[in-house]
Amino acid sequence: MKYEVNKFHDGQVTSKIIEDGNLIVDIRGNSYEDLFTAATVKEAWDAANSLNKNLTAVLRIYCLIGQRSDRRFHKNESFDLKVITGFINNMGFDKVEILHPHSPIALALINNCEQMPHFSFVKKAYESIGRPVLVSPDAGAYKATHEIAAKLNADLIPSNKVRVNGIPEISIQGEVNGRECLIVDDLADGGRTFKFLAAALKEQGATKVFLYVTHGQFNYGFDELKETIDHVYCTNSYKDIDDSIVTQFKVI
Repeated sequence: MKYEVNKFHDGQVTSKIIEDGNLIVDIRGNSYEDLFTAATVKEAWDAANSLNKNLTAVLRIYCLIGQRSDRRFHKNESFDLKVITGFINNMGFDKVEILHPHSPIALALINNCEQMPHFSFVKKAYESIGRPVLVSPDAGAYKATHEIAAKLNADLIPSNKVRVNGIPEISIQGEVNGRECLIVDDLADGGRTFKFLAAALKEQGATKVFLYVTHGQFNYGFDELKETIDHVYCTNSYKDIDDSIVTQFKVI
């Protein structure tokens, strides 16, 4: 199955099916335009296959927009992930796959949804460094990082962060003196949390600190991260990055 997507000067997106068959749509999914593009492809495919009930349609999203807005944070504010997942459900795909979603709520809100595994990318980073100790950046990331550490037969050190008068205080619950460390998490927006964690690890004797995140947004660049992080590993799920501090694994 093949399709083509075109965009008019006013921003309108239109799609056309040019070869029959099962539908697989791969999108970054980090913008509303991506989701709308997927919807136009699905609508065209539905029209072309209205009498063929044996074909299936799969949507693969590599970096779901709004995935951190997994609840209504304040009264009278929108529940953004609910709006986004409702739009995805209305497309009517037979199956939706999401790469390493920030919250399991996204998986629960989307019909017939599964998580795409990210373990292979963490393994590549881990082996490239040479078997560092893994570090979970907070309590929320501990369970997932623990599962990865078990698969790799790697040492794992938990850390946690609390804010005191607006200043982050980081506790590291293990010995890192003389060791290389790999922080593992799902995404980095600005990355300041990882900067502070890396500084704390080095203060306790870590020789080098590396960072793995599946979704590398890094919306404020890398100048601050380079102060404490030796190298960053991520996929290109959110964007393609051209910086010597970053190694990217291609997913789309």
